[in-house]
Amino acid sequence: MANKMKAAVMYGPNDIRYEDVDMPECPEGGFIVKIKAVGLCGSDIRNLTTDSRKGNYPHIYGHEVVGEVYEVAPGVENYRVGQMIYVYPEAHCLKCENCRSGHHEQCTNIEHYTDRPGGFAQYIAYTKKRVDRGATFEIPDGLDPIAATLAEPMSSTYACVENINVTLGDTVVIIGAGPIGIFLSILSRMRGARKIILIDINQSRLDKASEFDIDYLINSSQVDPVEEVLRLTNNVGADKVISANPSTKAQQQAILMAKKAGIVVFFGGVPKGELTELDTNIIHYNGLWIYGHYGANSMQVQTAFELAISKDFPARKIITHVLPLKEINKGLELTKTGEALKVVLLPNED
Repeated sequence: MANKMKAAVMYGPNDIRYEDVDMPECPEGGFIVKIKAVGLCGSDIRNLTTDSRKGNYPHIYGHEVVGEVYEVAPGVENYRVGQMIYVYPEAHCLKCENCRSGHHEQCTNIEHYTDRPGGFAQYIAYTKKRVDRGATFEIPDGLDPIAATLAEPMSSTYACVENINVTLGDTVVIIGAGPIGIFLSILSRMRGARKIILIDINQSRLDKASEFDIDYLINSSQVDPVEEVLRLTNNVGADKVISANPSTKAQQQAILMAKKAGIVVFFGGVPKGELTELDTNIIHYNGLWIYGHYGANSMQVQTAFELAISKDFPARKIITHVLPLKEINKGLELTKTGEALKVVLLPNED
């Protein structure tokens, strides 16, 4: 009879049950991790509250995983029992054309984390493919595993500001004051941005954002954000505008906030099937560069991990709530209302 573990299992939209499930068996050539901490991501919330698997339930989500190697298959030499690691959720093949050109985030032979049971559980199994490809990082002794969960959201935000070269003197507008927007704000400042403008419709999120070094906070439910950005930039517009939210309206507004020859980034994915109407004359005549951002290449993943666990990044200011896994539904609600900036769940603690 299989050993049991606790997990937060999704049975459908907004139907997440904390219950006993079978512990994973150690795959041939793979290993098992005892999860110490797992972040609750915006994409997790979207997946858990919609019919993300088109009826293919039950399923366990969770991909911002930090834990201790619990069991290792015979012959596996790169991992040892007791080793504390962060596991990047997607294992790039490093061999396809996209990987070889440096675009690992577009890997055509990736092992998607949503294809296997995830980290909202006490234990998670990783296959031989993961062992062969790596994308795991050892956490130094004494380092906070809770803070290390931020390495995953850090990777994509770090890649974004690097790819568009946020640099000394830039004015940067970020639409969306969730964890991603905060990450983008902090990283933009670290790269030398002169003026950072953060926009959201949720005043609670903006209030939390005030704890960080952000120049202007705009509540777009109370004022016209385009007019306000233009006012704050002397009608020039911003060097870079990043739409970091699931709104088509925000994408429309973003191109109106950018200066001539500026850069607009569509960072946040919108609901599938929804289309954004864009005034392409503005894009054309203003010479805008429109950049779709997703993921990070392997070197950006590594750099982001190192930054996330460093003293230079305010991890514990971003993580506002730490809850046992059994309170995942509370974590979802706290995040959706804006009361929580970032929630981290502890599967092996009560």
